[in-house]
Amino acid sequence: MTEASNAVPRTVLRGARLIDARGDHGVHDLWLAAGTVEGVDLDGSADLEVDAHGLVATPAFLDPHVHLRVPGQEEKEDLVTGLGAAVAGGFGTVVSMANTSPTVDDPAIVADLVAHAARLGLARLRPAAALSVGLAGERLADYAALQAAGAVMITDDGIPVADAHLQRRACEYAAELGLVVQTHSEEPSLRQGGVMHEGRVSHELGLPGNPAEAEAVMLYRDGMIARMTGCRVHLAHVSSELGMRAVEALKELGAPVTVEVTPHHLTLTDEALRAFDPVFKVAPPLREASDVAYLIDALNRGVVDCLGTDHAPHTRAEKDRDLLEAPFGLPNIEVAFPLLYTRLVATGQVTLARLLDLMQAGPARVMGWTEPTLEAGMPADVVLLDLDAEAPVDPAAFASKAKFSPWAGEVLKGWPRATLVGGRVAYERPR
Repeated sequence: MTEASNAVPRTVLRGARLIDARGDHGVHDLWLAAGTVEGVDLDGSADLEVDAHGLVATPAFLDPHVHLRVPGQEEKEDLVTGLGAAVAGGFGTVVSMANTSPTVDDPAIVADLVAHAARLGLARLRPAAALSVGLAGERLADYAALQAAGAVMITDDGIPVADAHLQRRACEYAAELGLVVQTHSEEPSLRQGGVMHEGRVSHELGLPGNPAEAEAVMLYRDGMIARMTGCRVHLAHVSSELGMRAVEALKELGAPVTVEVTPHHLTLTDEALRAFDPVFKVAPPLREASDVAYLIDALNRGVVDCLGTDHAPHTRAEKDRDLLEAPFGLPNIEVAFPLLYTRLVATGQVTLARLLDLMQAGPARVMGWTEPTLEAGMPADVVLLDLDAEAPVDPAAFASKAKFSPWAGEVLKGWPRATLVGGRVAYERPR
């Protein structure tokens, strides 16, 4: 890359293959100016030239589900490392979860997150706020004030809302404001203390299981409350065939629900827990191979609305605890696209167009935002992807503070070469 000055009012991506929601547009020079897409194959001089020959230029990804651990848990992640990990993964916008310390249930916290992130020049941050005060599941937060401060979603993600009446009132309140409510749909009394999927493997290992029925029951409850209230309810990280079948039934009944799946639930199974490695401990848990196959089938049939990473960083010391005590969650935002491209697209299970839709237009539709394209006038949030070059997953090189991965050492292709946000280079992969 050659840069004429620190300011970058006009940028050209030379010789990129342009792909967006409108299709594959072939190889062109993409011009960006004043933070927006200016056009293709234009004339004149550029302040920044990027050699994009052999690369795909496509709108930067959107993630409706990330844990950035700010405020109060900066030993796990902070905005610099979390949003840095996002742009390293090709994401231009992320929605951060509210299960922090203190909880994001105060408008001042929301406003501070928005202001701090804006100063960093990394991924755009759109915070979610808590459904209940302190995530206690007892009293609704002030959604109107939180929305005015910049919150775009309401969720107690990480903790299921056990009280159906509270969930109903939350949906009624959010519907009045046009806010999305995201669920963590696991029925607590069925989930109990399960640390992995309840099935043959958990029984053989003697570990407490979390049955797929706990997910399906709560998904159906949350979806029926959405139908009752008219609230847009986003059903996060659906992990099982039973859960996805519940989603399909809800959609057939006209419930205004959307559904996401995660990279780990599409690529890993409960067999990974045979090594008793807490790196694979997530909530909801990794399921069986038949569940993974059903999720991929639902993805191809259009049942799944979007992908959400559920990027959930922890310290290495926390993840090194006994499997029964270690926290749930894993980091994955930096490897999400190359992982799914390699495992699903390169193997012919999913088309590239479908994967991109699930990471671009899909999340935008869930949130009610304009679908990203490369058309003139659109925000200049662009990722350059190298679909051919291979490289292993190296957790030590992660921008995230969570330098461990279930896919460590796996050779993937489809790595982001650079990510531009607002027309500026927010990330460039080391050569």
